[in-house]
This record gives sequence, structure tokens and C-alpha cells, in this order.
Amino acid sequence: MRDLLPLLPRPSQYLGTEPNAVHKDPSRVRVRAALAFPDLYEVGMSYLGGRILYHAVNAHPEFWAERAFAPPLEAAHILRDSGTPLSTLESGTPLRDMDVLAFSLTHELCYTNVLYMLDLAGIPFRSQDRDESHPLILGGGGVVFNAEPMAPFFDLFLAGDGEEALPEILALIDRCKTQGLSKAEFLQAARDVTGCYVPSFFAPGPEDVASTPAALRPLYADYAQVEKRILPDLSAADFPTNQVVPFGPVVHDRLSIEIARGCTRGCRFCQAGMIYRPVRERRLDELDRIIQQALGRTGFDELSFLSLSTGDFSCLDALFQRSHARCRDRQVSVSLPSLRVGSVSGQVMDMIAGIRRTGITLAPEAGSQRLRDVINKNITEQALLDHTRELFARGWSAVKLYFMIGLPTETDEDLQAIVNLCLKVAATAGERAKRLQITASISPFVPKPQTPFQWEEQLSFEETRRRLNRLRDLFRPHKRLVMRWHMPEMSYLEGVFSRGDRALANVVERAFAKGALFSSWADSLSLESWLEAMRECGLDPDWYLRARDPEQPLPWDHVSSGIRRSFLLRERRLALEGRTTPDCRNGKCLGCGVCTTTKVKTALRRQTGLDIRPRVNQDEHAESLAPWLGNGKDGGDGTDAEDGRSRLVPARQPEEDVGRTPEQVPEDLGAKANALRIAYRKLGPAVYFSQLELTRLFERCMRRAGVAMSFSQGFHPMPRMSFGRALPVGVGSVREEMVVVLRAPMTAAELCARLAPEVPKGLEIRGVEDAPLKGRADQPAFEEYLLHLLDRESSSRAEATAIWRSFLSADQFPFAKKTKRGSREINLRALFRSIRFLGENRLRLLFDFREDYLNPWAAITAVTPELSFQTARLTKIQGLTVEP
Repeated sequence: MRDLLPLLPRPSQYLGTEPNAVHKDPSRVRVRAALAFPDLYEVGMSYLGGRILYHAVNAHPEFWAERAFAPPLEAAHILRDSGTPLSTLESGTPLRDMDVLAFSLTHELCYTNVLYMLDLAGIPFRSQDRDESHPLILGGGGVVFNAEPMAPFFDLFLAGDGEEALPEILALIDRCKTQGLSKAEFLQAARDVTGCYVPSFFAPGPEDVASTPAALRPLYADYAQVEKRILPDLSAADFPTNQVVPFGPVVHDRLSIEIARGCTRGCRFCQAGMIYRPVRERRLDELDRIIQQALGRTGFDELSFLSLSTGDFSCLDALFQRSHARCRDRQVSVSLPSLRVGSVSGQVMDMIAGIRRTGITLAPEAGSQRLRDVINKNITEQALLDHTRELFARGWSAVKLYFMIGLPTETDEDLQAIVNLCLKVAATAGERAKRLQITASISPFVPKPQTPFQWEEQLSFEETRRRLNRLRDLFRPHKRLVMRWHMPEMSYLEGVFSRGDRALANVVERAFAKGALFSSWADSLSLESWLEAMRECGLDPDWYLRARDPEQPLPWDHVSSGIRRSFLLRERRLALEGRTTPDCRNGKCLGCGVCTTTKVKTALRRQTGLDIRPRVNQDEHAESLAPWLGNGKDGGDGTDAEDGRSRLVPARQPEEDVGRTPEQVPEDLGAKANALRIAYRKLGPAVYFSQLELTRLFERCMRRAGVAMSFSQGFHPMPRMSFGRALPVGVGSVREEMVVVLRAPMTAAELCARLAPEVPKGLEIRGVEDAPLKGRADQPAFEEYLLHLLDRESSSRAEATAIWRSFLSADQFPFAKKTKRGSREINLRALFRSIRFLGENRLRLLFDFREDYLNPWAAITAVTPELSFQTARLTKIQGLTVEP
């Protein structure tokens, strides 16, 4: 794939040389695994689970985990046209040559993307069609608790936590390879690895036809149910502090730290809250170590604490205060993306009052108290209004509220209650609120396996549309209320596949053939392609949305989340009665079964003396439990959203030196800060960095190097760095420069010594020198480039040379230059101060940018349109302020 970098969109995503990417000697590795994420790079690189597994595997010297992502369609066309197979990022090894291809399955709408990646890799889709020459296809993630629609495509699934299980599976592969065992023999041995689900060891029963529900029949009496894998102690597992730092922007571009796993709030619609039980918290001392090391090793400018409910972390006050104090000096912001109503103390709220008040997100899920009791949300309306009143009093002006429609027992009165609750929230802002906006985000309810609502009916597509339209009419008269909604087409498909069976594998395959890819992206979803595939397979999608008989078997019964069926049925009964269930974390056991009945619990206690009951920090910091104990019923749910995150921006620097560009900094600042000019070389893989990526890259290099940069003031504080003119992507340079202003004195030699080891391959620090505090990087009037024609055909080179000689002899060459205001005609010939021929395949071009500027590559390809970065290389030699 690396030979195609000049043709690929966002080529830096395919370099595999990001900071902290792991590279090993293939000859010293016994098992090689590709961690495959069936979505774009910018989505997959935001997935914390992938970072955790990458670190867990690569911690073993004999194993090597590399990354692979689903390329955009434009890149896929290039791969197919050139006959190039999809490869790993780190080594460029074709996926078909790996030992294991491990897919993270985070949602149902990624299913066709799995086939998309297999197809690009040249690997047969179905397990039965693959032989010993093909890699083992492994799947993990939340959907494994009903993976039947994808079962025929996978050799093995892993249910539950993967940090210990995946290396154990790789060790088993290693033993089987050493002993010369077949894939079939490996799968037999994998039965003994807790969490491993081998789909081929379960077969449809004789009564399994499209119109009759049926359980799968186990082929082995001692392998009738798969127990999920549980990591009992998060603090005992090594969390990645050297997370891979992407060059370009990704969806969640920050340092994410998992502070806890699991949730016991018991929301009856929430699959994650059931399958990731029990609650396990990391110890504060361990989190201190992780945060300290990770900030130093990554250079991220934002720290985010992640769990299913960050607000429920028992030591949140202590964690937040200690982290904020540490991050303040590093110019790092702290975000709390998941806050429950009533679970955040006034002390933390006061600290958050200095945050970027872009909004905050809370999730009452239902408008009426009756319906919130049905789903066991355990939020009172008064608690929510008290919470928003406190937020507005501290300066917030925007709140997003998440709701679901189609919940069991919902009526039109409950829809009206959504609007009424939004109006009450708006009223808590008082008369002084300016620019107030209350956004209601609406998602259709999808019944999920392993939850008390797994037997419930999902709304039809038509009824979902009706309720959405009804809500739109109700919201329309209220100017301060905004309604947003999740595409019902996506929820419809999600509902079909979340409770589907193996018959849907044929649908996935046909939908892929029809081009149904990236279905979780609004601009890519084609519902009709999916419906056509369903019809061709003789299946009715509405049949999968039906209510299920609790007495009948379910397609996922053989994969256990540890939750007793009797517990789920009891919670369903209580839901229909409108009765709530308390949280079990700090009170009475409710008998869900996770902590008391699983084989995992028995084995762990026998082997290690540990159990899997909730592991929290209450004994270490009892005072941090005050917010929790004082609000036992007032749990809320905040969700991470780009426009609704609680983001604390630490104090930057003294008031007198913020908010100014370098040339505006007063002379007397010199005692506290200094400016340095950095010269660097940008060649090799670094030519594929855009200017935006280069700016972000240098900031993070500075952070990892411990360089105290000076920052601007304002809504988005930015480091005071100045660069020369941006180079086009694909163009190299033997010398570029930048100027950085530091808030603490540092010598040129010290900065050079610290920064040089941190820059990625292709960038090289050539020198550092003092610069005026008001200085900026030069914008030279003249720039000299070397154009190297790479075409092997001498006739092509001769033709290009003839074109340039003709251009050299011309006085005028009209060119339409595009600008923000449209286009205007310029004389392109006037931009070329001189053109020198160096043999038959090289030209030395001197650009004159005193009167006008044009991207040098755009200027060159205007003269010779047939040139591309595959047939030519352009390198900047020097920039000059005066004519040579």
C-alpha cells in the first residue's frame, strides 16, 4: 500500500509511523495479529478498546499486534485497480499473511464492512471456505453477545474482557503452530479458554426455519454454554500509557483513561450496563501513575475520564482535583464526558465553572416520571431541574437532553412530556439567561439481547416516523428548544440485526454485494439495498422486530453474560408494573448472578483468591463517596458529544501575556519567556503531512519533550507557533522553519536536544537559534524547488522536457487562480523567475512570490497536467528573502 501513498486520500493515515506505534523484527515474532477495525481510521483510532488490546498483545515479545482499518471507498478503488491487497499499517504486511485477523465489532451496522475488509484482503468470507493458509478470523466486542448474523464468517469469537484473553489465544496459536496442529484442532483446544465462542460447535436445531424461533444445538455436551471473560481487577491490568498518537484529526482526539468498567444502575434498556458487570474501579494511586506517564508519552492536550458512568466513580472529587492540578501546569484540559445528575459535588461543579461552556449533555431518556420508572432510570424530575439550575447559575447557556422513543408502554402523553420537561429545564435558567438553547436528541429504542427488554417489540419503521413527526410538531412553536433525531433507518436495521439469527448472514453477504457499506454514516446508508437483500433471502425484517415469547429459546441463549434469565424476567415484570430497582453497588445484592453464579467466579477464587464483586475505592477515600451516598436515587446519564462535553480548561499563564500574537508580546516579557527559531527537514514519509497535521504534530512533540509553550487566550487557547508557507501534501523540503514562543526560558541547545528524539520519521531537526520575541517564521519572496521526473519511459521524460522548454520561451501563460472570492486570471509564467534544466529528468525552478502566490505543485501541474506524485518528485531546496 505504501507505493500508493501519493494517490491515497489522507496519506498520513497509512504511514504506520505515528508516535508510540509498535514496530518489531518479524523474524523474532512467533505470532502476528492484525487488530482490524471495520470503519475509517479516524473512528477506529478513537476506540479505546483497540488501544488497550494493542498494548496488551505487544507487551509480549513473541507477539506483534498491528493495526488495520476500513479504507474509504476512494482508497479501495485505488487498491483494487492496482491489485494491491489491504495491509497492516506498521509493516505493510497483507492481511491474508497474518496469523490472526481480530475484528472489533462495536455495533451491528459495521457488519458489511467486515466483508469489505476481507474482500480487499483477498480472504474468503465464510469460515468453511478458508483453509490452513488463511489467518484465523476472530471477533470481539459488545455485539458478540448475539453475533449469530456474523457467525458463519468467523472462526472464533471472544465474549467479555480481552486484555488477558487475547494474549492467551495467541499463545494457544503459537503452541498449535509449534506442534503442527490444524485449525480444527486449535478450535477444539480453544473451547477451554474462558470467553471463547466457536460458532461451528453450535448447529441449528431441526426445527430452525425462518418462521420458528429455535435455540442452537451444541455439538459437544461439555460445551453447551459460553461464559464471558471477566477481568476481576482493573488495577492489576497494565493500562496503555504510550497510546498511539495519530498524525491527523480523529473523532475523539484526546488521551482517554478508563477509570472504571461496568455499571450497576440497572437501566433496563442498557445492554452495556448488563454485559459489562460487575463494577470495577481503578485505584487512585494507579490512576495517578497512568495519567502522569501517559501525558508525558503522548503529548495530548486533553484528558478524558471514561467509564459507563464517570459520575459514579467513587473517588471522583479526589481524582478530578488531583488531575486538574497536574494538568494545569501542562496546559492540558480535563473533560468529564459522562456526568450523572446529582453525582457531582458542588466542589467539582465550582471548579468546572471555569470551563469552556459549550454545553453539557444529560440523559433523562424519558419525559415522564412514569416512563423513567419503567426503564429504571431512577432520576426524579426535581433532581434534573436542580442540576440544570446549578449549571445555568454557573454560566452554562446550552444543555442537550437525550431521550428515547418507542420504550415499552410509551404513549403519546409521554411524547408530550418530553417537550414539557425541556421547557421546565429552560425555565431553570431564569430571566437573565442569554443565548439559551435546549437541545432534545431523540433516538428510537432498540431492544437489545441480554437485557430485561430483550423480549419486547420494537416500533415499526412507519410508527417510528409517526412519533418523530409528532414530536417535531410539538417542538416547533418553542424557539429556545431544538430537536435533533437519530435516523430511524439506522435504528430499524440495528433492531433487525441486534436480535437476529444465522439466517441473516446471507443478507449481510448480499447487502455487501449491493454496495451497502459504512451504514452507520448518514451519507452512506442505503436502506433499500438492505431491504432488497432481505427480500432476495426470503426474510421479513419486521419479523425480527416482533415481541418474543419468554418461554421460547433465543438465538443468543448459549452465550452467557453472567446475568440470570430469572433476574431479567423479574426486571421485565417490575418494568411493566412501573416499579424501580435500587443500585446494588453499595447496598443489598439483587441476585443478578454475575458475582455469585458464574464459573469464572469459582475459578478465580480457587486460583487467585480474588472474587468479582464490585471493586471500588470507598475504603481508600470514603469522603469521595459523599456525592454518591447523598443522591442514591438521583442518578442521571451524561453522554460524550462534541458539542456537549464538560471540559475544564486549566489556568493558562499570567494575564498580561495571553491573548496576543507573538509580535504583540511586550518587550518586558523577555524575563519570563523567550522565542526560538527551529529549522527542520521534511522528507521521506513526512512529505505526506498536511500543514494542519504538521502543526498538531509539533505541538505534541513539544509536550512530550517537556517544552513549556506560551499559549494565547480565548475560547480555544493555541500554542504560539509560527510556520512558513504551507507545503503541499507530497512535497518535501530540505529546510523549513518555525518560531515558537516559550513561557519559561530555555536555551536553543536544550530545546534541540529535547525535541530531536520526539519528531517522527522523515522530520529532522537541523538547528535551533534564538529569535526575537515578536518574531515570526519567514515568508520568503523566492522559493527554489527541484523537480525530478521519475517516469521510466524516456519518451515521456522527453515530452515533459519539451513542454517546459516551450513554457520557458513564452511571455504569457494565462491561469485561473481560485480564491475564496472566486477565481481570477493570473500570468503563471511570471511566477517562475528561472527554470534550469539539469539533465533530461530534473529541473531547478525558482518561484517569485513577491506579487502573487500559488501552490508550487499546482503551478507545475498547470504546465504539465499529466504529472503526478507517482511520476515526479518535488522538493523545496531553499527559501530566499532577496533575489539570488
